[in-house]
Amino acid sequence: MSTSTMPKSSVQPESPPASLLDQLREKSQAMRARDQAARKPMEEALKDIDRILWRSFRWLDEAVGHLEVIHPQVGHVFNLGTILSIERPRFDRGFVSFRRRALAGLELVDHVELFYRLEGDKPLALRVNPASSASVEERLRVSTLPYQYQTEQDAERVVRYGLFHIQPHISASARFEPDYQHQVVQVTLRNVDRFESVSLDFPPDKLTEPALEDLVKFMMGEPNAFLRRAPLALIRGRPDTPVPSKSTPA
Repeated sequence: MSTSTMPKSSVQPESPPASLLDQLREKSQAMRARDQAARKPMEEALKDIDRILWRSFRWLDEAVGHLEVIHPQVGHVFNLGTILSIERPRFDRGFVSFRRRALAGLELVDHVELFYRLEGDKPLALRVNPASSASVEERLRVSTLPYQYQTEQDAERVVRYGLFHIQPHISASARFEPDYQHQVVQVTLRNVDRFESVSLDFPPDKLTEPALEDLVKFMMGEPNAFLRRAPLALIRGRPDTPVPSKSTPA
């Protein structure tokens, strides 16, 4: 007597649907993987800018140390309108500083700044009409030239002149400030070849040693090749939302 075998069903039982927590876990893991993939090239770009600024700091720091020993004469003439003129001052002293800040989970250079002082030959005395003393004082204040002011009176104690005693100490600077989001370094020169400021936007990879050499040569009065290396900076507001970070910026 034969025994018949019932065929097995090919229909598999359905898997229970994923729980809400499993669904959330899967989505968050996918988004985390995507964010990490996007963050990696951004972090490398930030690190590149940081390395360039740190290299610039070390180069400028050594250059300033040599200039302090040599005290070279600077081939610029600093005119403050028609008020005064300081010709070919000498490099007196300087220093380079930097500051770091937290951004995107990294400690990055926030800025590098070179400060230096030029010295003219001798103090200046400027006698002006009392009515124009306020405007002259404002120009001197903006230039950062140290000065003292006094009045000259006649025998009847009427003020006839305002007298400014001016020290020919020119305070100058070059500030390197990175915009990590736009990947540009703004270089602001103040009182380098005249009593005013100018800002340039440098792509980070253009801040090479030859560019720094051109900067120091320009400071010393040689042709302004440094100013031709980058366009003038645009007025650009800082974004409200910084580069996405894993920690709160300092």
